Amino acid sequence: MTDARFRTDGGAALVLSGEGERPASVELVGPRARVSATLTGRGKTWKATLPLRAARWGGPPLPLPAGEYELRMTDAAGGSIRPSDVVPLAQLGTLRAQLDGDTLRIGPPMDPAYDSGEGQDALERRYATRPAGFENAVFFESFYGRNASCNPLAIDRELARRAPGVTRYWSVVDLSVAVPEGAVPVVEGSPEWWRARGSARLLVVNDWLRRRFVRRKGQVVLQTWHGTPLKRLALHRPGFDPRRMAAVIRESRRWNVLLAQNPYAATILGKAYAFLSRPIWVEGYPRNDVLNGGDGSATREALGIRPGERVLLYAPTWRDDRAEIVDFVDPAALADAADAVVLVRGHSRTLLPGKDAEGPRVIDVTGFPDTSQLLLVADALITDYSSVMFDFSVTGKPMYFLVPDMEHYRGELRGFYFDLAAYAPGPVVRTQQELVTALQDDDGSSHAARYAAWREKFNARDDGHAAERVVTRILDQGFIDPGV
Repeated sequence: MTDARFRTDGGAALVLSGEGERPASVELVGPRARVSATLTGRGKTWKATLPLRAARWGGPPLPLPAGEYELRMTDAAGGSIRPSDVVPLAQLGTLRAQLDGDTLRIGPPMDPAYDSGEGQDALERRYATRPAGFENAVFFESFYGRNASCNPLAIDRELARRAPGVTRYWSVVDLSVAVPEGAVPVVEGSPEWWRARGSARLLVVNDWLRRRFVRRKGQVVLQTWHGTPLKRLALHRPGFDPRRMAAVIRESRRWNVLLAQNPYAATILGKAYAFLSRPIWVEGYPRNDVLNGGDGSATREALGIRPGERVLLYAPTWRDDRAEIVDFVDPAALADAADAVVLVRGHSRTLLPGKDAEGPRVIDVTGFPDTSQLLLVADALITDYSSVMFDFSVTGKPMYFLVPDMEHYRGELRGFYFDLAAYAPGPVVRTQQELVTALQDDDGSSHAARYAAWREKFNARDDGHAAERVVTRILDQGFIDPGV
């Protein structure tokens, strides 16, 4: 095994060298990203320089996401070259990597001294005994640091506009996660992450806090959550589990304020998390502001979608009994049958264990940083039980519900708060063929009344000004100092 650990004295590249005929191609292929080498030398020796950074969706080059990458090398005839025939010379940059045969394992740029149970315990003790002062800063985290998105992102953008002097930290799993302009990324578990989370006056998160977080006196946690619930959650999940109940109560006591998209969600979330005696702000969802008249042309261009092409967004929720996205749709066949580009968007929980879907006119956007932009460019949504249905309805565009496992999901996995089939603002289908038929035949008229009632109940506050209202409340209540 050759160790090529993190170094801070250069760029980000893995350089391979060999003797004899130069390979025709050298690639690193991972589940969510791939890069190709620049090849030099044609005599007795050659070099292959593999960038350990990649740009996606028109954004800046960033370090490769953490995970395992296959080192693929081919000769001029298309045959494979054994990676053991080459020697790694150097690996530099804002990540850690270890080459073992034909597998490159990439991790976040964590100092090895802290990348252990003992190291994290030491940082937690330092965090627990830190000085009493606060920094006039906000600590943001979205979906456990897997991206910078959702309600926290929309609040960040409005806060940066109105209080530019406030420091904004973003918790990220590694430096492949793009953060908003002017924000400071802090890698989860690093000393900087522990310090920022402990010293920020305000935390804005959309999921559970972790690593034994203890809110300091005077510190405020705004829990935005990440969707109006159809499926049962927290204390309402099927089955009696005392440990889960204790964890839910312990978690909700860390929050000061809970944000809800609508009155229905406020009632459900308040009860599901026993958050009944503290403030619930019913202000609509900041992440949906862009859906009110936003321009999706830049996103279409970044995704490589030609003008005028029909776009279908397939966005199912995750399943408690599997790690990866459900396989109920053949996206390439759907794209062909519907004469459309199919965007495949897995739930954030399927981002790390899964891999990109591929095929003609298929674009896997599970790693795309902002779901709201995808809703903006989609001409229709295909989902199942995902809360994305309550966001997409802001647009008024067609929705289709592909639910082949409804009985299993409703009866065994999670359960519902209401009968989806009775109230769905679009066709409810069981197979891909039924879906194709609905896409071809349904003009929306048969579900118009349901759609209108749905929007009145769930989207009354999604008027394009939710972020403005939320930030106004943050500033009015003195959670942070707006500065100058």
